[in-house]
Amino acid sequence: MDTLSYKTISANAETVNKEWVVVDATDQVLGRMCSKVAKLLRGKYKPNFTPHVDCGDNVIIINAEKCVLTGKKWTDHQYVRYTGYPGGQRFSNPKILLQKSYKKDLKPGMHPLYLQVIKGMLPKNRLGAQLLKNVHIYNGAQHPHEAQNPKAIDINKLK
Repeated sequence: MDTLSYKTISANAETVNKEWVVVDATDQVLGRMCSKVAKLLRGKYKPNFTPHVDCGDNVIIINAEKCVLTGKKWTDHQYVRYTGYPGGQRFSNPKILLQKSYKKDLKPGMHPLYLQVIKGMLPKNRLGAQLLKNVHIYNGAQHPHEAQNPKAIDINKLK
């Protein structure tokens, strides 16, 4: 018997095949779309998925302002953060976070609402922080990553 055929192949930084993909958020439900984007960032749709390695794709989300939230989540859902000081608990809702995405001093590709949602779906360690840097979110249909030749995918076709 050939013993080499029984070895498990584990991906590492040199053998990972990273791609650039574009996802259109028009009329997509925010949480369902972001869960699929989080899987793309992790690399779970690839056959050589390795849990401790960044083997996911770089994801560009366009038309981020055209997402949909079901029910009254625009105003009733609350995100909580803590400043670290006594009485420093701060609350915000998706409507406020969407308005923050139009600020001029915000770095391009950073969208507070999407980053909040996707960050909650990634691992809570250094790998999760590294994976969060691989997503770029833009309100319009234009993005500055044309040089990477991203391929457009239909997020509804993914499981």
